[in-house]
Amino acid sequence: MGRQEQVPNERARNTPEGPGARHVRVAVIGSGFGGIGAAVRLRREGVTDFVVLERADSLGGTWRDNSYPGCACDVPSHLYSFSFARNPDWPRTFSGQEHIRAYLEHVADTFRLRSHIRFGHEVQLMTWDAERLHWRIETSAGDFTADVVVSATGPLSDPKVPDVPGLDGFPGAVFHSARWDHDLDLRGKRVAVVGTGASAIQIVPAIQPEVASLTLFQRTPPWVVPKADRAVTGVERWLHRQLPFTTALRRGLLWGVRELQVQAFTKRPRELALVESVAKAHLARAVKDPALRAALTPSYRIGCKRILLSSDYYPAIARPNVDVVTSGLAEVRGATLVATDGTQAEVDAVVFSTGFHVTDMPIAERVVGADGVTLAEAWQDGVRSLRGATAAGFPNWMTIIGPNTGLGNSSMILMIESQLNYMADYLRQLAILGGRTALDPRPAAVDAWNDRIQERMKRTVWNTGCKSWYLDDAGRNTTLWPGTTSEFRRAVREVDLGEYEVVRAAPATKTAQVTEAPKAGSLGATA
Repeated sequence: MGRQEQVPNERARNTPEGPGARHVRVAVIGSGFGGIGAAVRLRREGVTDFVVLERADSLGGTWRDNSYPGCACDVPSHLYSFSFARNPDWPRTFSGQEHIRAYLEHVADTFRLRSHIRFGHEVQLMTWDAERLHWRIETSAGDFTADVVVSATGPLSDPKVPDVPGLDGFPGAVFHSARWDHDLDLRGKRVAVVGTGASAIQIVPAIQPEVASLTLFQRTPPWVVPKADRAVTGVERWLHRQLPFTTALRRGLLWGVRELQVQAFTKRPRELALVESVAKAHLARAVKDPALRAALTPSYRIGCKRILLSSDYYPAIARPNVDVVTSGLAEVRGATLVATDGTQAEVDAVVFSTGFHVTDMPIAERVVGADGVTLAEAWQDGVRSLRGATAAGFPNWMTIIGPNTGLGNSSMILMIESQLNYMADYLRQLAILGGRTALDPRPAAVDAWNDRIQERMKRTVWNTGCKSWYLDDAGRNTTLWPGTTSEFRRAVREVDLGEYEVVRAAPATKTAQVTEAPKAGSLGATA
């Protein structure tokens, strides 16, 4: 190991938080890519006084929770990994869930993160203490206080299951794709899959050969293009191990191609016509029945919803034991599922592939800010943040994969690493300011940032009329970033103190006071 392992400096305090509350400099919430990345960056910045609070009994985030048959990434493996932990041994160009989870475990071990992770610690409440300028964190296994909270729970962590009348009376198995029932043997059973998103197009071909029948409830057909997946050869892996720059080169090429694609999504949607023709040809080759082909053909512009990658979804759909119901699930009567168009199907098990709480993240209900309101209440008219990271009224709280940081065509790891740059500079600025200090985003800065984002959204393919999980209830796209990953990296390279109020503890009264921040860029030389 070289040097003695450092562990978080958790100082027990007899404070209003209660005896035994442990204080850390930084509390990271979640141990998926965002949380593990934050932990690595903290250690590399010399910050060892931190914990990673994880509600489950193992790390991995969405790649732990989503273990359904066929689960894999739709971004190439060499791009869907950290730049500081490139993996020369990916087995496939698009690796499966088990390999991605193993990669995260390897990163945690390589960077000695185990001593920082607290498994079985579900965050129940986070409250800002305006007097002590820290966060009080209540978990299912003990309390903490922290100067800074980094929320890395991610938007794909809490499954969304529709409220279907009669579902409680269904006699068979019912579960969400992110909570797969591995004890259930589907062989010979009649199975219904509800939804046609990224999970469903992987589940359907994986289980179709073994089930007696499969009924797919499809409200809206997705655009699907072939997935150029293959095994990475032994020669390729040997080359990447012997010449590490080839791994970096491969990653760079994958990144560059996707950067060039961005303008078609964000500025000139008509340029996606070629991709649409590829998708139509793919459908025509796999599905010969004209009625079924018509049912599987989308009516919206390609790219408005996420373009899905699969070479075996359409062939599976065309098999005799698969039935496509072209309307949503409306009601359950005993073992019979009833669609909105009246179609009925009697099944033994129901799998919901219906997405996640993205624009209404449950964690927001557990965060109470400086004004005593929850983050969910502050976001009741739409999620809003400054540079996808911080929220007005919630000092020293930041999120990884926050509002408008999602991508429609590239790797989220690129966005995560950019946000880690912002997190690192945020901590540097607090250290420079010194003392008990907090940074609270100015509402005007939050408004200006979001106004620019929404103005750019008007030209994107995501605003061409379809209904997707990218949009909130008001029709605003608060999920995606309307630009390149390099643009985002520049935008969050460092903290602009002009966008923040500096909150300091007043020594005489032991209460906080707000002071004017230095002019933007005034700390650039020392930061």
